[in-house]
Amino acid sequence: MMPYWEVHDRGQGPYMLMVHGFLSSRAQWHVNLDALTQFCRPVLVELLGHGRSPSPADPQVYAVAAYMRAFEAIRAQLGAERWLICGQSFGAGLAIHYALEHADRTMGLVFTNSNSALSVPNDPERAASQDERARAIAAGGKQALWDLRIHPRNAKRFPEAIKAELVADADMLAPEGILRSLAWTSPDLALAHRLRDISVPTLFINGIWEKRFQPLRDKIAAGIPGVIVADYPGGHSINIEAADGFDTSVRAFVDGLAT
Repeated sequence: MMPYWEVHDRGQGPYMLMVHGFLSSRAQWHVNLDALTQFCRPVLVELLGHGRSPSPADPQVYAVAAYMRAFEAIRAQLGAERWLICGQSFGAGLAIHYALEHADRTMGLVFTNSNSALSVPNDPERAASQDERARAIAAGGKQALWDLRIHPRNAKRFPEAIKAELVADADMLAPEGILRSLAWTSPDLALAHRLRDISVPTLFINGIWEKRFQPLRDKIAAGIPGVIVADYPGGHSINIEAADGFDTSVRAFVDGLAT
């Protein structure tokens, strides 16, 4: 089962697959598109259970390995020998997995703050937190999704137009798809033990106002060979909260790949 995806190819340059985070949608990247299409061709994908993507009953299609196959199918359909990959939060884990598994297909990796990707496998504290969240969603359905701190309606630093679009897309969230994402995708996103295995050029864009993430920021800087770290004032969704800085850093990174 393929997730929804769309191409913004009015510009030029390499394709860049862009994977949003938990409870978000393609709108995560809309504030960046005008700048990004000046030097690349963004390919926006929506996670299963999110936005315009289906919420299949088969739990296997939510597995990280299934997402890797879906991303490869998108690349093949585009006819791209190699491309860039970018992930935000939950989507960063999938982006990093792709860069590890398909380094030969990855020109460069860009990602932002991601507690899921930077966690350790089988972390009991994280598992307990995810179980608690899943129980709340199973009991409360869409209302429980609205009550989560990470729901876009609770964002405080987003431009109003982007927030409104994200909230509207969040109305399409399928609780059953979200539950399967928590059960089948989230546990395998943990990659703290594999940072040194990342061999592709990498840019990490950090929102410094997410204080609890900053120790992980230092682990990224020390752990990924040759990583470029760009710090900006903003929180978890740094591509929205510091859009100009995000766009500038991504452009410099992509330009550098061509030299």
